[in-house]
Amino acid sequence: MKTANKCFLAKTGELNRSWYVVDATDKVLGRLAGRIASVLTGKPKPTYTPYIDTGDFVIVLNADKLKITGNKKDEIVYQRYSYYPGGLKETPMRTVLERHPERVLREAVRRMMPKNALAKRMLLKLKLYNGSQHPHQAQLPEPLPL
Repeated sequence: MKTANKCFLAKTGELNRSWYVVDATDKVLGRLAGRIASVLTGKPKPTYTPYIDTGDFVIVLNADKLKITGNKKDEIVYQRYSYYPGGLKETPMRTVLERHPERVLREAVRRMMPKNALAKRMLLKLKLYNGSQHPHQAQLPEPLPL
């Protein structure tokens, strides 16, 4: 009698999470965000399971020195709505880059993640810093291969 091949299904207690560090100086926004989103979801790992958070932690340094190509600074508009009549607020990317440059990368990564509740928890593993220092030295982060 033949035995069927078994699929590997990850369990939350059995996961080994790695810490990666990325220097965002002169990196293109979309390409970096796509790579980070892939690592946060855990897709490059052989233990990937769609309904379990199998991703790793990512620390991004110098998030304010990202390279944004084309006319995206003027064309991309971030919207939020207060659920009151006339409560739509629109902010162009240029304004967000001046005030909170790390939010541009966080929003780009968030938009590349799956649209579900699990993605909100995955996004908590993204740590963004505008400078070149971070408080996660104890986790021994290794450079993320891009």
